[in-house]
Amino acid sequence: MENAQREMTLRFLAEPTEINFGGKVHGGTVMKWIDQAGYACAVGWSGRYCVTVYVGGIRFYHPVHIGDLVEVQAKLIYTGTTSMHIAVDVRAGDPKDPHMKKTTHCVIIFVGIDRDGKPVPVNRWEPKSEEDQSLQTYAQKLMNLRKSIEEEMREHRVE
Repeated sequence: MENAQREMTLRFLAEPTEINFGGKVHGGTVMKWIDQAGYACAVGWSGRYCVTVYVGGIRFYHPVHIGDLVEVQAKLIYTGTTSMHIAVDVRAGDPKDPHMKKTTHCVIIFVGIDRDGKPVPVNRWEPKSEEDQSLQTYAQKLMNLRKSIEEEMREHRVE
């Protein structure tokens, strides 16, 4: 796809309304930002409405402080037939300081859907650099881990 957008970066200031009981930005707010950036990236790649089907391995390294400049970067790292695996990194820091600290990382999976809510094929992404190949390998390793986890959890799943 000629105009497909593989990366999306959102930038904004963390607002006082997003504070938790500990005085930092609430983790749920960070998760919302991750979903928003991932969605924008998935739609930019596929050119269609997408839904989140999996968020895996979310890792909070450092808190985000009220007033921090926040950068949420989403990058497509693997495509399946209907799925898009997107790595999302959140960085934050004092807007007066050019150095931002990585606060959160995860991989989120979106599926492109049609008007009836059925999954549809998405454009295939091919790695072009060593870094791209490494990111695709990372996504594939996570898929294998996820399958193992799902097998372990099968008997405890409520349907």
